[in-house]
Amino acid sequence: MPLTARIEAAVDGALARATRARPPERLAAALHHAVKPGGARIRPTIAMSVAIACGDDRPDVSDAAATAIELIHCASLVHDDMPCFDDADIRRGKPTVHLAYDEPIALLTGDSLIVLGFDVLSQVDPADAVRGLALTAELARYTGMPHGICAGQGWESEAEIDLATYHRAKTGALFTAATRMGALAAGQEPDPWTDLGARIGEAFQVADDLLDVLQPSDVTGKPTGQDVAHDRPSAVTKYGVDGAIRRLEDILSGAIASIPACPGEAMLADMVRRTAKRLTPAHHRTPAE
Repeated sequence: MPLTARIEAAVDGALARATRARPPERLAAALHHAVKPGGARIRPTIAMSVAIACGDDRPDVSDAAATAIELIHCASLVHDDMPCFDDADIRRGKPTVHLAYDEPIALLTGDSLIVLGFDVLSQVDPADAVRGLALTAELARYTGMPHGICAGQGWESEAEIDLATYHRAKTGALFTAATRMGALAAGQEPDPWTDLGARIGEAFQVADDLLDVLQPSDVTGKPTGQDVAHDRPSAVTKYGVDGAIRRLEDILSGAIASIPACPGEAMLADMVRRTAKRLTPAHHRTPAE
């Protein structure tokens, strides 16, 4: 099964589990609204790619790991878009959950998706319970405090913010979780994979900062100009546009160099190169790209 289809099938299975047995109809609909259709599914793609590169000897465990990461990511978007944070109108080209439904439903949608992410991991076959428990611990570490995405959101309320620390938590956490959990799902040690995830996460944050000032919302599928509007730290503010682009290129080069030796090393390097092309602002690409 192609990787994209495999991810969507796993996500669909999780949603079906959450919305069976006569659930509240509006909340069930809001869960689907938040998750389907998805974005690029970058985080689960990275998790599965690492698992495949490491042998993927337990595909069901890899599916669970990738699905759990994506559900947590979708939950973070729902919460991030709410009026108490970004007060965003659109996400992935359609109305945000709090506008399509209402604020209480949006809050419950995000909460439900977080719980569902951990529930997916709890359903791992008992024969793979050791891996399932390790995956649960990893996801908790990179979701909550002190270094997960909750901490990243919390940094926006601080008077002084270190940009690198903020980026590692706000965006980098789930990318680090993706590479580490991909390795764990395949029965490998996660520590050698930390640097790759952290670098990819930092690259995505710098790219997002660039998009926020270089692209209109009808291209990005979400509001732009948010960093300035909310006085948030940004790579563009710190380095300027050209400096941020150079920083992005340096990070992605380092990501390729950080890939651990494994059977799928060449495949992962190619994935990072494709990611680099996708993230680099179009006006900065050479004609050959």
